[in-house]
Amino acid sequence: MDQQVRFCSSGDGVRLAYATSGSGPPLVRAPHWFTHLEHDWSNPAMMPWSAGLSRRYSLLRFDQRGTGLSDRDAPIPSWECHVADLECVVDAAQFDRFALLGLSQGAAFAIAYAARHPERVSHLVICGGFVRGRVTRGLPPDEVETLTRLIELGWGRDDPSFRQVFTTRFMPDAGLDAIHAFNDMMPLTASAQTAARIHHANGLIDARAEAARVQCPTLVLHARGDMSIPFEEGRLVASLIPGARFVSLETRNHLILESEPAWRDFLAEMDGFYPPAGARASSFPGLTPRETEVLELIAQGLDNAQIAARLELSEKTVRNNITHIFDKIQVENRAQAIVRARDAGLGARPSK
Repeated sequence: MDQQVRFCSSGDGVRLAYATSGSGPPLVRAPHWFTHLEHDWSNPAMMPWSAGLSRRYSLLRFDQRGTGLSDRDAPIPSWECHVADLECVVDAAQFDRFALLGLSQGAAFAIAYAARHPERVSHLVICGGFVRGRVTRGLPPDEVETLTRLIELGWGRDDPSFRQVFTTRFMPDAGLDAIHAFNDMMPLTASAQTAARIHHANGLIDARAEAARVQCPTLVLHARGDMSIPFEEGRLVASLIPGARFVSLETRNHLILESEPAWRDFLAEMDGFYPPAGARASSFPGLTPRETEVLELIAQGLDNAQIAARLELSEKTVRNNITHIFDKIQVENRAQAIVRARDAGLGARPSK
């Protein structure tokens, strides 16, 4: 499986690197720390969240400003700039309606985007996330400053001892291969100065007001023994988003590894919430493949003429298909059909 790497420019002129990979329902991974589009693809700690998800979805992800293949010397005025960058990337990649995944601090960016663009986000998934940064939730200033100094002093050194502090917090139960790989990847993602600036900006995150405005179905997962982001922060996220469902994952790893049961539990929850490639047709087993195609386009909001053009059919044939669809899924009109189809996960493909 290959990924396609491209670039776009943010509103303030920063070049952002993004990658698309896989096939199936569209899934956008909000930006977060410790990423590099090229190295994520082969790093044992990051592979599940890149190559792994690409086996199930059409995945869009990008390196946040200052990291990976994006501009390394980019300004980071506040955490809000990452929300604007997310808006830029999904537009450049021509993802029209999609599920949005927020990991760690990426949860705040995903939540803010979902709140501001309800017409674009069909499903929201938060894993190991938070809406309050360390400073916002009142951690002692000396603790925050100590972590920042560790980044400044040890991030780029050949000796990984300083970086080991972060690795231990992120995945205390990982094997040696994953630990060494994560230690080695950190300085590849960003310079020490940029990493310190990102850490400072993340500490000031406060997306609580945005969380209350989210309208789409939301799944919140959090590791019960998370050593990096407290379990209570996950509970807070779920309590703030209207109707969100909360799931505990039995692991101490903030960055869940493919080899542990918690990863399989995560995928099982994803399957039920936002079915991957090959799982959607079973929602309407009585439909023919052509009728399923038509229902998918109805769920995307296309009218009969647009569906006819897309599928190279006459409008009369489209109308006949729609009559059969309505009868089989037991709805009376187009609006009801759209609701049923979207509830089953249809209608969330990237635009072409």
